[in-house]
Amino acid sequence: MPDLSVSYLGMELKSPIIAGSSGLTNSIESLREIEKAGAGAVVLKSVFEEEIYLEYAEEMNKLGPMDNNLEFLDYYDYEIRQGNLKRYIQLVYDAKKALTIPVIASINCVSNQEWSFFAKKLEEAGADAIELNMFIRPSDLSQNSRENESIYFDVATRVASNIKIPLSLKISSYFSNLGGMIRDLSFAEISGLVLFNKFYSPDIDVENEKLISADVFSTDSDYTLPLRWIGIMAKRVNCDLAASTGVHDWKTVVRMLLAGASAVQVVSAMYIDGVGVLKELNQGLSDWMKKRNYSSIADFKGKLSIGNDVDPAAYMRVQFMRNFGEHD
Repeated sequence: MPDLSVSYLGMELKSPIIAGSSGLTNSIESLREIEKAGAGAVVLKSVFEEEIYLEYAEEMNKLGPMDNNLEFLDYYDYEIRQGNLKRYIQLVYDAKKALTIPVIASINCVSNQEWSFFAKKLEEAGADAIELNMFIRPSDLSQNSRENESIYFDVATRVASNIKIPLSLKISSYFSNLGGMIRDLSFAEISGLVLFNKFYSPDIDVENEKLISADVFSTDSDYTLPLRWIGIMAKRVNCDLAASTGVHDWKTVVRMLLAGASAVQVVSAMYIDGVGVLKELNQGLSDWMKKRNYSSIADFKGKLSIGNDVDPAAYMRVQFMRNFGEHD
């Protein structure tokens, strides 16, 4: 039987397949089912910085005008923050008691607020690692790209310096120099990078002429973006890379590992097919390895990444030529 175990963020996982952060990782009952289905680790549903601020704004509206009572406002802000964070800390604590697989806590950051104190609390609650889900909006025209990018390094450095457990960053592809950013972040006192986040996207209802939400789930073709960048960067970084977005079947798990991923996060497939899909992904991976006489994932991890006798043009090319160009 092939050995599916991997090392990710310095942790030993029984499988490279991780249940990513979502509503499915927000209850102990669901987390137990995910572990039983064969996940190597779980990333708990993120605590959202935006949700804390939204709750604060809603409560302030209920209170009405407060004039200049700054002392009360500071106290109220503190109480709201503490309530959200206490609930999340309890989730981490309960998950660690209920599960045997690694539990990764997740913080969704949209600014450079001080998160290091909270990260320490998550460590104390028993989290095996922390994933900072970061996105600084590039639509803010008051800041240039260098100012935006500096926030990632600032937050990562502050949090990493305050905890002893591994830290990973989950990022988007929205950078002016994506390869350089991935490389430089990998040297910023972190243990891993998750490529890439899937965001809420707007769509337009042409019949009613209004904005609506686009599909919240990834599709089985969305894997190509993280695949490209893992294949390009796997041999050029100083940390583990995890693949995220578009992983719907075992073949895509294999693709990501061949490109150089240390682990693969799954979310949409669990919503669409149920958490039992994790068992199918593990079985497909195992059968594929057995067929090719691979005894461990280390035997083929990164086999098709740049720097491993692979033609770089296969990853670097961005324009169609033969398929959609002129034919002789």
